[in-house]
Amino acid sequence: MSKRDYYRFLCSIVAGVLIAGGGVSCRSTATDVPVAPSAVSSSPGPAISALQRDQIEQAVSKVKPSLVRIHVVETYYDEGREMKYEASGSGVVITPEGHVITNHHVAGHAKQLKCTFPDKTEVAAELVGSDPLTDIAVIQLKDGGKEYPVAEFGDSAEAKVGDQVLAMGSPLALSQSVTLGIVSNTEMIMPSWLSRRGGGLEQDGEDVGSLVRWIGHDAEIYGGNSGGPLVNLQGKIIGINEIKLGLSGAIPGNLAREVATELMKHGAVRRAWIGTDVQPRLKHDKAPRGVLVGGVLKGSPAEEAGLQSGDVIVRVGETAVDVQFMEQLPDFNRMISELAIDKPVYVVLIRDGVEKTVRVTPKEREPYQPKQYELKTWGLTVRDLSFMLAKELKRKSTDGVLVTSVRQGGPAGDAKPVIQKNDVIVSVKGKPVKSVKELKALSDGMTKKAKAPVPVLTGFDRKTEQLVTVVKVGVSDMKDPGLEVKKAWLPAETQVITRDIAAALGKGDLTGFRVTNVYAGSVAEKAGLKVGDLILSVDGEKMTASAPEHYEELAALIRQYKIGDTVELGILRGGKAVKLKVELVGAPKLAREMKKYRDEQFEFTVRDITFFDKAAEQWKEEQKGVLVDQVKPGGWAALGELTAGDLILGVDGQDTPEVDSLQAAMKAIEDKQAPVVVFKVLRGIHMMYIELEPKWETK
Repeated sequence: MSKRDYYRFLCSIVAGVLIAGGGVSCRSTATDVPVAPSAVSSSPGPAISALQRDQIEQAVSKVKPSLVRIHVVETYYDEGREMKYEASGSGVVITPEGHVITNHHVAGHAKQLKCTFPDKTEVAAELVGSDPLTDIAVIQLKDGGKEYPVAEFGDSAEAKVGDQVLAMGSPLALSQSVTLGIVSNTEMIMPSWLSRRGGGLEQDGEDVGSLVRWIGHDAEIYGGNSGGPLVNLQGKIIGINEIKLGLSGAIPGNLAREVATELMKHGAVRRAWIGTDVQPRLKHDKAPRGVLVGGVLKGSPAEEAGLQSGDVIVRVGETAVDVQFMEQLPDFNRMISELAIDKPVYVVLIRDGVEKTVRVTPKEREPYQPKQYELKTWGLTVRDLSFMLAKELKRKSTDGVLVTSVRQGGPAGDAKPVIQKNDVIVSVKGKPVKSVKELKALSDGMTKKAKAPVPVLTGFDRKTEQLVTVVKVGVSDMKDPGLEVKKAWLPAETQVITRDIAAALGKGDLTGFRVTNVYAGSVAEKAGLKVGDLILSVDGEKMTASAPEHYEELAALIRQYKIGDTVELGILRGGKAVKLKVELVGAPKLAREMKKYRDEQFEFTVRDITFFDKAAEQWKEEQKGVLVDQVKPGGWAALGELTAGDLILGVDGQDTPEVDSLQAAMKAIEDKQAPVVVFKVLRGIHMMYIELEPKWETK
């Protein structure tokens, strides 16, 4: 479960739980078995017999050709933006057509996917479907027509404590590896105390442990192993590695295969839902069987059927129910999820010691968290409300758009009152808004022909309050900063002669400026001004600067002259007084005066270069290019490692001597939705090429 600062290479650690999907290591004590073409090393760790070595090599040889390292460009939503980061995980090919099984937390939010085989072959892939409730996803290799090597599933129900197993994958995004261990627990669950303290395993708001009972094992896994297979010594998949909680944990292969089959057929898993919160019977409950109903959601099929908190369900249809321990709860939950949707089923329960039968009609279970979207013209990320989200927000319906993050300084962030995370937008210009689709359509209609942001009266709910605000919807173009009035300038840099410096020079009463730089080829250099000169007067007017805060005195005096005027500088050089006459020139443009361009697709800002940039970098006068001013984290430019301070010399083979040329080149790239964009960049003394692979939104 990767987020934020790791966000490009992380796993989520809560009270010792590690989701092994992102490149963060965690140690345990299993035997590490590096695999070579003809041998398996057993060091460090206990000795491996020749027979075991032979079994391991044969098992590895069956699976290794189908093992892949998955490189992911994944999205998350924060600060009012869709942000992208790079991560990696593991997977294994399970059909000749190139279907790869992995974890939802590896590929479920992927913008781009690439798979690398053990022979270093790289193949692009696309998401087929993902299931956060079991943390399983299926992707498909896009090299169509090719038949791929396949790994077979074994029967995970036959796994026994003590069986030797192999964890295969790409830890820390390294090349494929294999570790050896034993099955330690065939029904590993999250401790109830850990779940109560918020340390349970959630994916997109779904409790993975409600359906999954992990195969616990001590084969070493690390961040990046997620999605890789747990393999028995017959070379068959019995699990999909996912977590580390002291022991490593794998989703049982039988469950993973069932979910993968549904994803390949339908792109999603349809499940039944009745709306009860259930738990094992209380320790002192005298009931001989059944599962305890903790609560019943309002508006759910269970409530409509008359189920109540405190009921003990003993039978569902023809299936007897007995949940005395937490380990039995996933079986009950899976049984409910597999009921026929919209087909009534009889539920037998015990209430106050009396057996009772009710008729429940399961409904289709919704995802807890609908997909998020970025609304650039609002500076928001948003999602629709699911039934459960609406209930938790104590709303009467799922109408409205839930705000998930807000960009500071953006349209919604600048509104008064400001729109905040967890607000629900319910109207725009007096028209009700029921969904993200409606809000996007209204926004597009308002801004399509607008030349400036459009003020929009927006209604939103904040808990029990019903508020309105005005949001200036739209993306503002970067304004031409305009030119400052040209002032006279002495082409040199100086520092104040402070009291301490004067004393160190042996002349404690000195006041004025010490020359720190004379611009090459300038009138100051031609006049003979040198670094180290002490400027004590201008046209006989004595300098009085003696502290750092007086740094503006010389420049302010020079600005009072006209461009082309000649001034006489009174200088102390090597202890001798010198008079220098210098013709003043116009001050070069400052960075804030230069033309800028902000690319919204790749999320970076550039400007034309100044005289001062050339001087600071010691570039030649004829140097061309555009200087990168800002790169937003999580954007395509940031993914490609474009950096503030880079000088872009060209894009896709076309020179970009100034901002206008870069803007035209980027417009052409956007129009044709180029799959690859190459920037030629000067970074310090190094010339390099930066390759960006954007995922364009469908027009």
